[in-house]
Amino acid sequence: MRLRHRLLLAAVPSIALLAACGPDAQPGPKLPTPNPSASTSGGSLGTPTPSGPPVASIDESILDKSVEPCDDFYQYACGTWLKSTPIPEDEAAWARSFSVIHEKNEATLKAILEKDAAGQGGDDPYAKQLGDYYASCTDEAGIDKRGTADLKDELARIDGVKDLKTLVKAVAHLHQLGSGVMFDFDSQVDVKDATQVIGVVFQSGLGMPDRDYYIDPPPPKPEGDGKRHKKDTNPETAKPKKTKKQEIREFYEGHVAAMFELAGDKTVQAKTHAKVVMRIETQLAHASMTNVELREPTKIYHRFDKKMLKDLAPRLDWDAYFAEMGTPEMATLNVAQPDFVKAMNDMAKSVSIADWKTYLRWHLVRRAAPSLSQKFVDQDFAYAQKLRGMKKLTPRWKRCVRAVDGAMGEALAQPFVKQTLGNEGKVAVRTMVDALEASMKANLEKLAWMDDPTRTKAIEKLGKIRNKIAFPDKWRSYDGLAVDRSSYWANRAKASAFETKRHLDKIGKPVDRDEWQMTPPTVNAYYEPTLNEIVFPAGILQPPMYGNAQTRGMNFGAIGMVIGHEITHGFDDEGRQFDAVGNLSDWWSPKVGADFDERAKCVVAQFDGYVAVEDAHVNGKLTLGENIADLGGLKIAFAAFKKMQRDSPATQNYTVTEDQQFFLGYAQSWCDNMRPEFLQTLVATNPHSPANFRVNGPLSNLPEFATAFSCKAGSKMVRANKCEVW
Repeated sequence: MRLRHRLLLAAVPSIALLAACGPDAQPGPKLPTPNPSASTSGGSLGTPTPSGPPVASIDESILDKSVEPCDDFYQYACGTWLKSTPIPEDEAAWARSFSVIHEKNEATLKAILEKDAAGQGGDDPYAKQLGDYYASCTDEAGIDKRGTADLKDELARIDGVKDLKTLVKAVAHLHQLGSGVMFDFDSQVDVKDATQVIGVVFQSGLGMPDRDYYIDPPPPKPEGDGKRHKKDTNPETAKPKKTKKQEIREFYEGHVAAMFELAGDKTVQAKTHAKVVMRIETQLAHASMTNVELREPTKIYHRFDKKMLKDLAPRLDWDAYFAEMGTPEMATLNVAQPDFVKAMNDMAKSVSIADWKTYLRWHLVRRAAPSLSQKFVDQDFAYAQKLRGMKKLTPRWKRCVRAVDGAMGEALAQPFVKQTLGNEGKVAVRTMVDALEASMKANLEKLAWMDDPTRTKAIEKLGKIRNKIAFPDKWRSYDGLAVDRSSYWANRAKASAFETKRHLDKIGKPVDRDEWQMTPPTVNAYYEPTLNEIVFPAGILQPPMYGNAQTRGMNFGAIGMVIGHEITHGFDDEGRQFDAVGNLSDWWSPKVGADFDERAKCVVAQFDGYVAVEDAHVNGKLTLGENIADLGGLKIAFAAFKKMQRDSPATQNYTVTEDQQFFLGYAQSWCDNMRPEFLQTLVATNPHSPANFRVNGPLSNLPEFATAFSCKAGSKMVRANKCEVW
């Protein structure tokens, strides 16, 4: 595991978003309607084109006009859509923009793969490999017939573990298969020398979403006068209510037992083995850092040589492990969590080899389950359903499209980009990026709380951000990846090993700055601090997020905010710790750094106050970077939009101002429904706030929004204590 990219979204297709409910109010403004008699002018970025007026993607039918925009803008902009749009039974969430685009993209990918599987892929360079991979995945009859036969050799390898040396070799083999068993080993950009790649050992080894699912929080302090009172003997009222995480923990243990039974254990033995897994994973969880601690780059960088690692954990045969992984010559690495490695060393003594083998068997079966017979797939889905709430299993073809995209994404992307975003769109989006970066520069130049030395460094960093748009200039090679139709699990295993080797081969070499960390069909975007780059795949550059035919207010409110969001990530609480070339470096003067921290505290407090579902609050510290990026992204996107208005006044007449189009375009791009189970999971584990708070939270801090909708002081969408970082 490396430093996490600063993504726009929590996940696609199941995006962590939630609808808000607002009070009854008077109807809001009528939506923009182009005047057919108005003249048109040429241009891009959603300005009118010679072929006709732009299409305003603001949809009047989805407004909730019983709500005042100044009371709850998210509900006003999306309310009717939220009420009338059910979540598909196979999804945990459904978003008006992101999910719809994702669905469209998957249909395009399906058509490509079906042609490839039929031998009709034409001159696409990897058509046969893609077709064979897809065909092996869709061969349900063949997969069911093989049962667990595909795991025979893997289970025998684990059964052959006799001591710690053979244990670490078995762990290494599972790592090559894509399992994060015990710990994780990967490559990463050296955060203190961003020109080079080093190895990294990172905490891992859990089957539930996060360490906190294994560890109960301390009991709340007693309320009242603190005196001892008579004990409640009523079993119904005296027994504390289980938390959601405790419920999931109990379900998970039963799920592990069920999987062991499917793999051949007797029922009693399966339950015993599940308890072994829970005991080992709970020990690993106690040794793990929290998800908030993991957001601090300085806490997860500890440069070691191999001797230091051996001294830290001498019971583990690191030479045997690295030899098995193909990195015996590696000189230095980042031991991200030394205390976790120490705990593994202690567990090497306290946990028996027999129990370690049980734990390894579980993680093999867990990794393989989606590619085994239907009974494994169903049990795997039952656990996913507990976490995310879907009503039925995702259709096989979708699972297979996602599998191929995960295994050979840049091979599949080549025919995809030919059919979707053209050069015109790529050029137009690049123009928008330039406009947003100019807006950020103007903001930095006049920022009152920043001194000149820090301002100079900030502008230097902004100027060196590298922008990657739509798809790579150079496609990744999959030569040497052997794929056939005989076994889906075998293809997954070979693809994982191929990708693991590709990552580990980077260690000790210069950073490849042309590489992409996200496939072009993906409906998302990211900022990478060690490379100081922002990446916008072709997958997201489609209506309603972006379209040449959309109004510029719509485009700047939707994709413009996305661009601004990613730019701002370079200056959020994590990104600001990296300099212009990607090194972890404190380039801030002490006073300015302290001022930033004070401003960030305002954002933490604001989002800590939001309740997502039941008693689950948004975690202001966990979501801080994303919330700063949303707030800054909106501000600089709106400023860039206003500059374009001044430079090129609109020639269309609308019954709603362009400024209102911007904010409605933003809000309606985030209309999303999600299941409460998924919301509980994401609030606990993910750095993104739910959608209603991503809309109302930043907008309630922006005077420009209040002006656009004539919101008065005291309105719910006008915060008295405004938060402003950038």
